[in-house]
Amino acid sequence: MKQFTAFLLGFFAFLTVNAQVFKPVKWSSEVEKISDTEYNLIYKAEIKEHWHLYSQDLPEGGAIPTEFIYNEESVNKDFELLGKAIESKSITKYDKVFQMDMTYFDNEATFTQKIKVLNPNITSIEGEISFQACDDAKCLFESENVTFALEEKKTESKIFDPVKWTSSIFKLNDTEYELVYTAALDEHWHIYSQDNKDPMGPIPSEITFKNDAKDFELIGGLKESKTIEKFEKAFQMDVKYFEDKAVFTQRIKVLNPELKSIEAEAYFQACDDEKCLAPAFFDFKTNLRDAVAKTDTKDENGENKGLWSIFFIAFFSGFAALLTPCVFPMIPMTVSFFTKQSKNKAAGIKNAIIYGLCIIVIYVLLGTAVTAIFGADALNALATNVWFNLVFFVLLVVFALSFLGAFEIMLPNSWANKVDSQANRGGLIGIFFMALALAIISFSCTGPIVGTLLVEAASKGGLAPIIGMLGFSLAIALPFALFAAFPGWLNSLPKSGGWLNTVKVVLGFLELALAFKFLSQADLVLQLHLLEREVFIAIWIAIFGTLALYLFGKIQLPHDSPLSHISVGRLSLGMIVLSFTIYMIPGLWGAPLNLISAFPPPLDYSESPYGVGNSKGGGSASTSHSDLPEGAHLLAPHDILAFNDYDLGLAYAKTVNKPVMIDFTGWACVNCRKMEQNVWPKSNVLNALKNDVVLISLYVDDKRRLEKDEIVDSKLREGKKLKYIGQKWSEFQTIKYKSNTQPYYVLMDHNENNLIEPVAYTPDATEYYNWLKTGIDNF
Repeated sequence: MKQFTAFLLGFFAFLTVNAQVFKPVKWSSEVEKISDTEYNLIYKAEIKEHWHLYSQDLPEGGAIPTEFIYNEESVNKDFELLGKAIESKSITKYDKVFQMDMTYFDNEATFTQKIKVLNPNITSIEGEISFQACDDAKCLFESENVTFALEEKKTESKIFDPVKWTSSIFKLNDTEYELVYTAALDEHWHIYSQDNKDPMGPIPSEITFKNDAKDFELIGGLKESKTIEKFEKAFQMDVKYFEDKAVFTQRIKVLNPELKSIEAEAYFQACDDEKCLAPAFFDFKTNLRDAVAKTDTKDENGENKGLWSIFFIAFFSGFAALLTPCVFPMIPMTVSFFTKQSKNKAAGIKNAIIYGLCIIVIYVLLGTAVTAIFGADALNALATNVWFNLVFFVLLVVFALSFLGAFEIMLPNSWANKVDSQANRGGLIGIFFMALALAIISFSCTGPIVGTLLVEAASKGGLAPIIGMLGFSLAIALPFALFAAFPGWLNSLPKSGGWLNTVKVVLGFLELALAFKFLSQADLVLQLHLLEREVFIAIWIAIFGTLALYLFGKIQLPHDSPLSHISVGRLSLGMIVLSFTIYMIPGLWGAPLNLISAFPPPLDYSESPYGVGNSKGGGSASTSHSDLPEGAHLLAPHDILAFNDYDLGLAYAKTVNKPVMIDFTGWACVNCRKMEQNVWPKSNVLNALKNDVVLISLYVDDKRRLEKDEIVDSKLREGKKLKYIGQKWSEFQTIKYKSNTQPYYVLMDHNENNLIEPVAYTPDATEYYNWLKTGIDNF
C-alpha cells in the first residue's frame, strides 16, 4: 500500500509539472585502482537543495531504494562484486507519508563498490543506477547509465604494418600509361615475388585491376623490380622475395577517353625472420590527371635475370638437340654443300652464316607467334592453371614416348617436299627454304625439345618464349657457321651411329621425369592426394633406375643398334644416373632430398609422413581415422588431432574437458613450418599437443571461398566483404587478439578467456613447452 502511495505521489507530480524537466540528482563516477585486479567503482551524487536521495537499505513498504545494476553476462565472467556498495553518511528520520523511518541523503552522496577483474582484456565496466528522489511536494523515478574506464594496460602493440604502399603514374603517349606501385618495407621484413608459383610455397604478391567496363587494357604482364632468391628450408624450395623496396610496373592502354582513374588492389604477405603476417590487401586509386610525362624505359633487372636464365637453358637445350640423329648428320652434309657449291671459300662461309641466321629467324618467329597468339599474360596464367598443367603433363609424356621410340612426331611429308622444291631456287630465298627444310625434317627430334622449352618459358610470361627460341636456334645455327669457316674441324666430329639414338633416349627419360612435376603441381592445387610425395619419388626412382639399366646395356629400345660393348662415357653416365637413383631411395622413408627439393611434393604432402613402413610415434593419442570427431583430422606427420573450424573445435574441447590451443597459421608461413618441424616433434611438446589440449589451426591464407551465408562486411576494411576463409580468420585474430602475425598461439578456456599471454614464433622448445605447461596448469 505504501509503495503504491509513493507511485501515486510521483505520478501526481508528473501531471502537475509536465511542462518542467527536473534533474535534482547529478551523477558522476570515478575509478580507484587497488591492485592489478581489484578496483573501487565510485558513484557520486550531487543533490539539489530541498531534495533527497534514498539509501540502498530501506524497509519494505517504504520508498524505492537506490540500486546499482550490472550486465548479468559480465558479472562473474569479466569481474565479480566484492560485497555490497558502501554508502557515505546518511540521515534517518520518521516519514509521515510512509509512516516509518526512512534513510536518505541530502546535498551529496557517495557509493563505493569494490570489484575484482577476472578477464584481463576488459577495459571498461557498464553500470546502471536506479533511484528515487523526492522533495516535500513530489517524487521522481529515474535511471542513469555510467561507464567506468579501467586503467588500460600498457602493452606492446602486436599489430604490425611493415609495408607502406604508394602509387604513381607516367604518361607514355596519348593513350598509354605506366602505373608504378611501390612497397616500402621496414627493416628485416620482406614480401614475395609474383614468380613464386608453387602452391605449397610462399604467397606471391599480386596486383589486380578493376576493369569491369573494359575502359582500358593491360599491355604485357606485371613487371617487378630485382628480387633476392634463396633456398628456404621451411618450404624445401628456392623462393624469391624483396627487401627494403619492391616496385611493380604495369603498362596500360586507355580505351575510354572519359576514364578518370585506375583502381587496383595489391594482395601480399609480409614476413621477417621470426614471423609472417596474414595475407593483406591494399587498395589503390590512381588519377590519370596526375600522370607525369615519361619516355618508355627498359625492363627492370629482375625481369632481365629471368630472361637470361631462359636463354641459357634454351641454348644448352639446342646443343642437346644437335646430338640427336635428326640433326647431327646434317652438319657435315650441309657445310660440305655450301663450301663445294660456292664459287670461293668466302662465299661458302657467307652462305653458311646466312643459313644459320635463317634458322634463328625461323625459330624466333615461332616464339613470337606463340606469344602473339596467346599473349604474355595468358601464357603466365595458363602455366599456373590446373588444367593446363595437366595438358603440359600429357604433352611431355607424348614427347618422351616419341624420343623413346614408340612413334615419331613428324610434320606432313607434303610440307617437306614443297619446302625442298623451293630450296632449289638458289640465292637468299633458296637458303631460307633450306633452313626451313631442316626445321621440318628434324622436327621429330627437335619438336619435343622445342615444346618443352615453350612450356617452361610460358611460366615466365612476357618475352620468354621469344628469348627461349633465340637461345635454342643460336645453339643449332652456330655449328653450321663455325664449320663452314673452319672446315678442317669436320674431321674431329665423331661419326654418326647408335650413340645419337642413345642421346635421344636419355632426353626422353628426362622429359618423362619432368612431366610428373606438372602433374604433381595440379594435384597439389586440387589437394587430391593422388600423387603424394612417396608416389612421386617412387616414379622417379623407376624412371632413373630404368635409364641406368638402359645405359648399362641391359635394356634395348626399338631404334637402338646392336651393342657389343659400352663406351667409357656411357658407363660413366650410367654410374651417375645409378648414384642419383640410390640417392632418392631414402626419400621413401622421409629424407628431405635437398638436391631435388623443387620437384617432389613437400614432406607433409605424403601418404606416410614418417616414411614407408614406419610407425607413428610421439604420444599416446589414437591414430585411428575411423573414430575422429566431426571436423577433426590428424595433422601429419605426428598425428596431432586438429580442427580447422573454430566452433567445432571449441565444442569438442568442452566435451573432453580440455583447454583449447588456437594456432593462427598459414600454408605459406615459413616460421609456422619451422615450429611444426623443429619444436612440435619434441617429445614433451608433442605429448602435450596430442593429449592435453585441443588444437584448432586457423589458416589465415586459406583461399577457399566462404559460403554465401557467411560472407559479411569487413570490420577492418570499410566497404569490403570477407570472401575467403583466410580473411575471416585473419580479421578474427586482428580484432580479438590485436595481432596480425603468424605463427600465433593462444591457450584459452571454454569461456574463450586466455589462460596465459599468447606467444608468437618460439624456436626454443623448452621455452615453448613451459608456456604450454603453464597455460594447461592454469586451466
